[in-house]
Amino acid sequence: MTPQDASKRAREICGLAPIVPVLVVDDVAHAQPLAEALVAGGLPALEVTLRTPAALDVIAAMAKVPGGVVGAGTLVTPQDVRDAKAAGAQFGVSPGATDALIAACEAEGLPLLAGAATASEAMRLLERGYDVLKFFPAEASGGAPALKALGGPLPQISFCPTGGVSTQNAQSYLSLSNVICAGGSWVAPPAMVTSGDWEGIQTLAQEASQIKI
Repeated sequence: MTPQDASKRAREICGLAPIVPVLVVDDVAHAQPLAEALVAGGLPALEVTLRTPAALDVIAAMAKVPGGVVGAGTLVTPQDVRDAKAAGAQFGVSPGATDALIAACEAEGLPLLAGAATASEAMRLLERGYDVLKFFPAEASGGAPALKALGGPLPQISFCPTGGVSTQNAQSYLSLSNVICAGGSWVAPPAMVTSGDWEGIQTLAQEASQIKI
């Protein structure tokens, strides 16, 4: 997959809804009902972080849910990329970017939303052909004002800010011309997932899906 094709597909996925749920799932039994609740609520693009032993099985289970587009987050190594693709991930998300990670995604045909927090990082990725990036960690890197400032000299790059994005500040990010969507974990609170409150999660997803870009 070429960088241009990867960016095109990443842009399509990011354009599905204003919020991409960032999910940390410990129990594979929660995977299908959680994905169904989020998709029913209007958030079809799902990022399952590779932070739990169950993550790859969760991706495999969510990949079977109609209407969902499941990606793997916290990609750090080429092996992470291969494992995620084998599990059924349709896109990848990384906190940063290395040559080896990018090469693995291109070899596996996995669209990558690579992380960048500075102008230099963003420019390096743009030089390689990637113009849809993850801005991470968003709040710790200056929040919406910092992202707005990057938009001045780098208007050709679109970002998905992630890290500290919440119901309180999501709109401030999504109102920026260089933001295509935002990643957030608040739509699937751990307590609600553990208790199986899928109706409540669907409601949170519906509210998030209505945030205006």
